Amino acid sequence: MLVISRKSNESVVVGGNDRFERLLKVTVLEIDGSRVRLGFEVDSDVPVHRFEVWERFHTGVRRASSQEGKTMPLGL
Repeated sequence: MLVISRKSNESVVVGGNDRFERLLKVTVLEIDGSRVRLGFEVDSDVPVHRFEVWERFHTGVRRASSQEGKTMPLGL
């Protein structure tokens, strides 16, 4: 895991070199005690989810694909 410290209004960019266009820019918007507000700039076709939502989605997709012809609601 890469750990980067940032202050309020500072950003991190993922991608953006010669081989990759900028994929994601994350900016620290506010720090309030133990809470941090982040802003994400990304192309509109790139999905952004909280990890727990992404995890539920992928668990549901794996379950659904293992059941032939059945669809499962993902509860998102």
